[in-house]
Amino acid sequence: MTQELGAEKSQGKSLWVTARDKRAQTNGAAYAMLTPWLIGFFCLTAIPMLASLYLSFTDYSLLSPPEWVGLENYQYMFNGDYRFWPALNVTVFYVFVSVPLATVIALLVALGLNRQLRGVGILRSVYYLPSLLGGSVAVAIMWRELFDQNGLVNNVLGFFGIAGPAWLAVPNSAPWTLVFLHAWQFGSPMVIFLAALKQIPADLYEAAELDGANAVQKFFTLTLPLITPIIFFNVVMQMIVSFQAFTPAFVISNGTGAPLDSTLFYTLYLYIEGFGNFHMGYAAAMAWVLLAIIAALTGFAFLTARFWVFNPDD
Repeated sequence: MTQELGAEKSQGKSLWVTARDKRAQTNGAAYAMLTPWLIGFFCLTAIPMLASLYLSFTDYSLLSPPEWVGLENYQYMFNGDYRFWPALNVTVFYVFVSVPLATVIALLVALGLNRQLRGVGILRSVYYLPSLLGGSVAVAIMWRELFDQNGLVNNVLGFFGIAGPAWLAVPNSAPWTLVFLHAWQFGSPMVIFLAALKQIPADLYEAAELDGANAVQKFFTLTLPLITPIIFFNVVMQMIVSFQAFTPAFVISNGTGAPLDSTLFYTLYLYIEGFGNFHMGYAAAMAWVLLAIIAALTGFAFLTARFWVFNPDD
């Protein structure tokens, strides 16, 4: 009896060791596959972020070693820099106007394309094309030419007898050209909305029709609540990307934020301070403030999501 118990214990221990060895081999293979990503993460993301955090507390000009100054960069940013708050205001205006506008346009276009029409696939590709171009320099240059004093936009307005403004020379209109550019590139959220609309069961609409609901009622009682998670996703992602917008403002204003800093995006001012004035320590501090702003707004969005985002499990 004792020998049988000993044999069972030995066999159980052997099985446990074998399972542990297999698990170790599996984990080893997984980590080997992840090694290139881990190297890239630490070398290109984690270590540079920690370095920029350190530099944000220093006076660093690229031409001399960093000199520790503590919180001076942050104090000057909030209390002494006369261009910081205008740059932040322009960026906040851009984000909170362009993101809702692009989201609404993307949803409306997705609703129009969510039909069995001839050539609808070509239309989807055409509408998505501007997003493929992204924030390229070529697109920004094209946009600057369109809104130039003698550009296509003013020529079209002149055809109808309307005197177009000097869009890029007037502080009140210059930021709107950047808003229109962002709204024009609605392809990515449109595709996501289109995928969400196709996931809504058709029998729900059939039941609503039997109850006498019209198209508007079906949209507000069925479609809109069911796609609120996708609206939330698109808004958050676009908000994060919009706060980091740089190329359009740089090209349209020739890297100055003109006129009168009305197109001085936060990232453009960060670039001017870091690579124009060689205030790399101050630019690093600005980058961390931007990170904090994006994180705070994203956290606020998640906190408020439970009040308006539909959850089928509730």
